[in-house]
Amino acid sequence: MNKLFVFSFICLLTVSAGLQAQTADISPQRKQAIDSLALEKVRDLSKYISIIGNKETPFSEAQRVMDRAEELFADDSEIGVSSLTTQEINYYKIRRYFERLMALNYDRVNIKWYDIHYISDLERQPDGRYVGVVTVYQRFEGESDDGLSYKDTTKKDITIYVERKKTQIQGRVIEFWDVLLGDIRVTETTA
Repeated sequence: MNKLFVFSFICLLTVSAGLQAQTADISPQRKQAIDSLALEKVRDLSKYISIIGNKETPFSEAQRVMDRAEELFADDSEIGVSSLTTQEINYYKIRRYFERLMALNYDRVNIKWYDIHYISDLERQPDGRYVGVVTVYQRFEGESDDGLSYKDTTKKDITIYVERKKTQIQGRVIEFWDVLLGDIRVTETTA
């Protein structure tokens, strides 16, 4: 009985040490690569939003870009929408946000993102994922032929999720770190 207990305890320690080794903090080199990937995905989203919002984009192209943009996000993510005319901030599921963006009642829409940077470092969560926040500034300009015009600048915080995933390539299981975007929260809207 004693030998069985000792053997079980040694096995438990071995498994525990293996799990700790798998979940050790991300190396500085890997973190730099993950940060670059996260910022690249945010820049991709910026381009996609600009294309979707542009009134000259053909409907079929906008639909294709919406599909690509949705792939950047974790399930159930939302994007906040604000206006200078109200204090209220509305949040929409990703696809609904893009559909509303396409349907804006302007003849010309120009959306630019700038000053994209991390405001919080990646922090490990109990579930093994890492979470960080990237902030961006969005300049929105909408104009109609009848003289209707609206402009604002919105500061937005984007939640970034980093998690370990597995894929199979030619029968081999490959582990990799993936970055997904989460909720996009409005923190400030100015003229």
